[in-house]
Amino acid sequence: MELKIMGSWGAVVVMVMVMVMVSSLGMGVVLKWVLKNVNGWMYETKLGHEKQFSLPPGDLGWPFIGNMWSFLGAFKSSNPDSFISSFVSRYGRTGMYKAFMFGNPSIIVTTPETCRRVLTDDDSFKPGWPRSTVELIGRKSFIGISFEEHKRLRKLTAAPVNGHEALSMYIQYIEENAVTSLEKWATMGEIEFLTEVRKLTFRIIMYIFLSSESEPVMEALENEYTALNYGVRAMAINIPGFAYHRAFKARKNLVSMFQSIVDERRSQRRKSNISSTKKKDMMDALLDVEDENGRKLSDEEIIDVLLMYLNAGHESSGHIMMWAVVFLQKHPEIFQIAKAEQEEILKRRPPTKKSLSLKEIREMNYLSKVVDETLRVVTFSLTVFREAKRDVQIAGYTIPKGWKVLVWFRSVHLDPEIYPNPLEFDPSRWDNHTPKAGSFLPFGAGSRLCPGNDLAKMEISIFLHHFLLNYRLKRTNPDCPLMYLPHSRPKDNCLAKVEKCTSS
Repeated sequence: MELKIMGSWGAVVVMVMVMVMVSSLGMGVVLKWVLKNVNGWMYETKLGHEKQFSLPPGDLGWPFIGNMWSFLGAFKSSNPDSFISSFVSRYGRTGMYKAFMFGNPSIIVTTPETCRRVLTDDDSFKPGWPRSTVELIGRKSFIGISFEEHKRLRKLTAAPVNGHEALSMYIQYIEENAVTSLEKWATMGEIEFLTEVRKLTFRIIMYIFLSSESEPVMEALENEYTALNYGVRAMAINIPGFAYHRAFKARKNLVSMFQSIVDERRSQRRKSNISSTKKKDMMDALLDVEDENGRKLSDEEIIDVLLMYLNAGHESSGHIMMWAVVFLQKHPEIFQIAKAEQEEILKRRPPTKKSLSLKEIREMNYLSKVVDETLRVVTFSLTVFREAKRDVQIAGYTIPKGWKVLVWFRSVHLDPEIYPNPLEFDPSRWDNHTPKAGSFLPFGAGSRLCPGNDLAKMEISIFLHHFLLNYRLKRTNPDCPLMYLPHSRPKDNCLAKVEKCTSS
C-alpha cells in the first residue's frame, strides 16, 4: 500500500515538474516574442496603419540593441555579407529592409536604383550619421553640417584638392615619397605593409593640408587617427576597454593637437603678414575664407574639416594601395599587363623628362581599371548614412520622416547580377563597360560625392606605377584571415617583404 502511495506521489511530482517546465517554456516563448516586438511597438505603431504596412520588410531586432549583434557577428566572421543575406533569405530580394541600426529605426537600401535615389535627392534626404560618429568626426565636418554649409565648404576645398592645377602640383611630392618609401621598405625585411602604406598616405595628405613633414608630429597624429577610425563604426559604449572609448580619447587628443597647429599658424601669419592671395596649403585657405557677410570660420569649424579630410584622405588611399598590390601579386597575368602599360609610358617619355605628368597618369587606362576593380571588390566604405527629411516613397515602400537610411554599397558592388563572379578580381570586366547609375559607388554620389576622389586615384596610380616597374610583394601569410571592421584588411596588416626586382 505504501509503495502504491509513493508511486502516486511520484507521478504527481513528475506531472508538476512537467507543468512547470511547460509553463516556463511558454513564458520564455512569450517573453522572447515580447522582446522581439518592443522596437516595433515603439517606432512603428506611432506611424499609423497606412505607413506601418507600407514599410519595407524586415525586423527591428531586440530592444535598444536592434540588429547590431547580428551585424557585428557577421562582420567579425569570415562572411560579412551574411548580414544582408539573412534579410534576403527571410524576406526576398526586395532591395529595401527595415532594421534597427546604431540606435535608430532604419531602412537599408541595397540596389543601384534605391542607392542612387537616396544619395542624389537632397530635398528628401540629409546626412544621418549616428550621433556617436558625428561626435568623433566633428559636428562641423562635412558629415555634420547642413546642405548650405556643405556646399560652401565644398566649393572652398574643391580646387585645392581636386583641381587640375593642384593635382599637377602634388604629383612631384607624391612621386618622390612613393619612390623613397619603396626603396626604404625593400631594405627593412619583413614589414606590416598596410601600416607602412598608411604612413606614406598620411605623410602626403599632411603635406597637402598642413605643409608639414615633421615625423614626430605625423606619427603622433597618425596613431590617434588609427584609434579614432576603429571607433567610428563601433557600438557607442564610452567605457574603458571599448573601441568607442579609445576613439573618443583620440578625438580629444587630435583636437588639442590641431588647436595648437591653428594657433601657431595664426601667429605666424600675423608676424609674416601673409596676404590671403598667397595660400600655402589648405590650412591657409580655411583661415582666409569668409562668407558674403564677412564671417570667417571658427577654430572648431577649421579643426573639424581638417580632421575629417586627413582621416578620409589617408585611410582609404592606404587600404586601396595595399589591396591593389595584393591582387596584382596574386594574379601574375594581370600584373604583367599592368606593368607593360607602365613600361610603354616610359618608352614614350622624352629622355629629358624624369617624372610623371598628369597627362601620363590619365593615359594609364588599364591601371585605372585595376584601381576601379580594387575599389569595387574591397568596397572601403560598406555604407553611408542618410535621414529622411519627410515621408519618402521608393519602390512602393515608405521611408518615414526621421528614420535613418543606410546606403549599403557592399550589396551593390558584390551583386552577381551586376558583376558576374563578384568576388573575383577581374579588371577586364571594365573593358568597354560604363556602369549604370548607382551600380558603382566607391566615392558615393550626388552633392556629397567624396571631394578628394581624383586626388586619391592619382595618388594610388603613382604608387602602383613605381611598384609595378621595380618591385614585388612576398607575403608572409598569404592565407591570413581577414578583418572587416572598420575596413577590410588582413589580420596581420599584410605582413610581407617588399623585394626590388633585379631585372624588368
